[in-house]
Amino acid sequence: MATDGSALPAGRWTVRPTDVVDELYREHALRLTRLAMVLVGDPESAQDVVQDAFIGLYSAWPRLRNPEKAPVYLRAAVLNGARSVLRSRNRRQSLRLHYDPPVWSAEAAVMVREDQRAVLAAIARLSRRQREVLALRYYVGLSHAEIAEALSVTTGTVSSTMSHAITALARELEED
Repeated sequence: MATDGSALPAGRWTVRPTDVVDELYREHALRLTRLAMVLVGDPESAQDVVQDAFIGLYSAWPRLRNPEKAPVYLRAAVLNGARSVLRSRNRRQSLRLHYDPPVWSAEAAVMVREDQRAVLAAIARLSRRQREVLALRYYVGLSHAEIAEALSVTTGTVSSTMSHAITALARELEED
């Protein structure tokens, strides 16, 4: 008997997947969209990547072995979706053009300082893995172990990649 006097359904009572995914969306969508934005560089693609990740989670919900790992699944799906977007762009562009970080509105253009643009441009010139490691560490705030799990690499690879990325950024920004 429930506290309001109504009987619970017979058998094991479970939460509906739509309710769980809705709650996960409210908790994680903004941060995942920001992560995707750092990786793909434009808000529309970032939002599409995140939406696809949540749709994938909802579709895969009955097959999840450990529902508590849903945020990890979402992060991995966003990383993979961002990689897919970037691969698609690379196929369309045979020549690598100079990357100029996007300006999304007049208000944003006023707020973006030149040094921030230089940093974003330098980050865009890093390898994909270096960008992912830096974004997961400094933007999302994951530990080395969590980054290693998200990227399916060792913690040593994370440390090495982060060190090389920071060295490359320092060298790049000194030249500018």
